[in-house]
Amino acid sequence: MNTHARPVTRPVAIFRHWRGEGPGYFATFLAARSIPHVLVKVDEGEPVPRDAGQFSGLCFMGGPMSVNDDLPWIPQVLHLIRAAAAADIPVIGHCLGAQLMAKALGGSVTRNPVKEIGWGTVIPQPGTASWMEDLPAFEAFHWHGETFSLPPKALRLLSNTHCENQAFALGPHLGMQCHVEMTEDMIRLWSTGWRKENVPVSASVQSPAQMLEHVKARIANMRPMADHLYTRWIGGLKR
Repeated sequence: MNTHARPVTRPVAIFRHWRGEGPGYFATFLAARSIPHVLVKVDEGEPVPRDAGQFSGLCFMGGPMSVNDDLPWIPQVLHLIRAAAAADIPVIGHCLGAQLMAKALGGSVTRNPVKEIGWGTVIPQPGTASWMEDLPAFEAFHWHGETFSLPPKALRLLSNTHCENQAFALGPHLGMQCHVEMTEDMIRLWSTGWRKENVPVSASVQSPAQMLEHVKARIANMRPMADHLYTRWIGGLKR
C-alpha cells in the first residue's frame, strides 16, 4: 500500500448475510491500515444502501443461502454491485459474495460437481501477474456447494481440482470462492454445522477434526496470501 496516498475517508461497506459469516480477518486487515468500514447486517434486516457512491468500496461476505434463492435483498444487492462497477468503486466478495458479484456482472451460479468443505490447495493461474505476481499455490479454506461462471472479460485468478473458478478479477473487482478471511473462531463455529451438510468425508470434504488439525499454522500460512490479495484490492479504493 502506498503510504503517501491520500487517506481513505469514505468507509468500506461490509455486507453480512449470516451471523456466523462475518468479516473475520478482512476487518482486521482494514483496521490495521486505518481504513474505515461499516457492517451492513443484512441478516438482521438492515436495508441494502441504494447509493454505492457513499462508500470507498463494497465487500460481500458468505452465507448458507443461494444467490438463486427468492430473497428480497438479493436483487437489491445485485443492483448495488452493478452500480458500483459502473462507477469504478471496487467490489470484493467471499464465497457467496463472489457468487453475487458473478451473477450481477453477467455470470451464472450453479451447483458445483462436489461440495468442497475444509482446507484445500488453490493454484494461481497463468497470465495473472498483475494480481498474483507469480505467487505459489497455497492452502485456503472452503465451504461451498455451488460455483460461479466467469463474468464477461473477467480473469480467472485461482483454480483447483474440485472447483475450476476459485477467484476472478474484473478491473478493480475481486471475487473469491475460497475463504481467505477465516479465523480460528470462525472455523470452530462453522465445524459445528458440518453434519447438516449430509456428505461423507472425501477428497473434497474434511471432517471437523481434519479442519482443526494444525489450524493455527494453516491460518498463519494463509495470512500472507490474504494480505497480498487485500492489499491489491484496497489500492483501488475511492478517496
